[in-house]
Amino acid sequence: MSPPLAFTLNGAPATIGAEETLLDALRERLGATEVKAGCAIGRCGACTVLLDGAAVNACLLSGWQVAGRAVTTIAALAALPVGETLAAAMEEENAFQCGYCAPGMMMTLAGLLSARPLPDDARIAEALEGNLCRCTGYHSILRGARTARDRLKDQP
Repeated sequence: MSPPLAFTLNGAPATIGAEETLLDALRERLGATEVKAGCAIGRCGACTVLLDGAAVNACLLSGWQVAGRAVTTIAALAALPVGETLAAAMEEENAFQCGYCAPGMMMTLAGLLSARPLPDDARIAEALEGNLCRCTGYHSILRGARTARDRLKDQP
């Protein structure tokens, strides 16, 4: 067994085994159950987190891939510059119903809006292609994303 590898989780030090998946470490050992387990093959987006600011599927990453890097879950969304604006926009647009997909969708959008503050509608839809929702039909989620984008555009 290899020694644990250090990384940062929501701004705090954490460790992961080299062969352990990030999803398993987050949910089973580190108590980050806000990261949802879905398909386990990178197709549903339920486990999306930010890795050094970029949206990634936690189920597809092994510990050695996150060593020395920063992982952000939805628990730290408010700490991101786009976080509060995104959360407020999604709430106002009633973006989610059951909420299972919400953490993954929100982290995908947080990564997008952080990297590209003014994405067009096509880029928003493209970014969300890897996130599945069984409840909403996506219209309310897309409205929330556009509302957040428009509000961020007006911020200094």
